[in-house]
Amino acid sequence: MSALVLALAAGAVVGLALGALGGGGGVLAVPALIYLLGFTPAAATTASLIIVTATSITALYAHARTGAVRWRAGALFAAAGLLPAAAAGAAAARLPQPVLTAAFAAVAALAAVRMLRPGPADSGPADSGPAVGDRAVAVRPVKVAGTGAGLGALTGLLGVGGGFLTVPALVTVAAFEMRAAVGTSLLVIAANSLASLATRGATTAGIDWALIAPFTGAAILGAWDGRRLAARVGGTRLKRTFAILLLAVAAFMLVDAVA
Repeated sequence: MSALVLALAAGAVVGLALGALGGGGGVLAVPALIYLLGFTPAAATTASLIIVTATSITALYAHARTGAVRWRAGALFAAAGLLPAAAAGAAAARLPQPVLTAAFAAVAALAAVRMLRPGPADSGPADSGPAVGDRAVAVRPVKVAGTGAGLGALTGLLGVGGGFLTVPALVTVAAFEMRAAVGTSLLVIAANSLASLATRGATTAGIDWALIAPFTGAAILGAWDGRRLAARVGGTRLKRTFAILLLAVAAFMLVDAVA
């Protein structure tokens, strides 16, 4: 199978995950870039940020059209993560490749476990109105800012958007309903990814744009279909399927890192 076909197929899966779940694109993009397309871990995390940024902005537009984005709260989360994302992005280039791979595998496993466990994000009303999230953020701005900073560092270091953590964080810390958490997480992901990319200029020089461009295009198209897929299949079933896939990917990467 040609590299172009692999890039298109992987991009479509990444986009579906991001559009349907509000996250998960990066934790699939990085291993796909490494093991299917031959990128180094450092180049893969940088390329993943490009893919996740473009796809998140596209999916954000789709969610914003339905009123599912809480802009003020999302801006606070995003602003808190910008500097940590930039700093972690600069540090990632200096990490040994096996360390970067092992760290990514650990985060992928954490994401899978988080998705398999029922939590606040799996319950609650479909939409409780736009004012809920903003009132909660006004009460706990320090906690929201601290959480946003941690998510930004994760994005910068490993090239993942962190949506699998951003969504439950918005539900538990900011008291968002699930629909608004998914939509708002895309704003946070896009901002953090852009901040991290700003510090990775050197690593973008070695990226194969002939593969990244179709990968990104397929991901953008997949993101548009992701929301419709979630409505038809159901968020719980999608999350479980995605979590099992992530566990397998994490185990493979961990074995590869220590081998």
